[in-house]
Amino acid sequence: MQFNFLPTLRAELAVRRGKPSEALESLRAATPYELGQTTASIYGWTALYPVYVRGEAYLLAHRGAEAASEFQKIVDRRGIVVSDPIGALAHLQLGRAFALLGEKAKARTAYQDFLELWKDADADIPILRQAKAEQAKLL
Repeated sequence: MQFNFLPTLRAELAVRRGKPSEALESLRAATPYELGQTTASIYGWTALYPVYVRGEAYLLAHRGAEAASEFQKIVDRRGIVVSDPIGALAHLQLGRAFALLGEKAKARTAYQDFLELWKDADADIPILRQAKAEQAKLL
């Protein structure tokens, strides 16, 4: 709780308030534990949530390279993420990070990976519509 769950929740709140540096500071406590599996909930709280929120904070701070690095950690560790939604969402966020960096080819690939994972999703899901719109701007 002290080194994963609570720092991540505090960081997500900071991201939503538009305070990326506060989020990054909160997540420092989680760094040593972020590549493992926690037992904080019956839902299988994954230790990669701090990584995801750190990536969000970097995106908010317009630090694309750092954001891409964080989201790539998630993409590279499907065995930890299993079927958690951040596994698919990390592809979308990776696309956003690459777009921020001006790396259009990599961004298009990441968006396509996300859309492939969500190909059977309800077309009216807001994040899916947003991802399609963002991808269209890259073409």
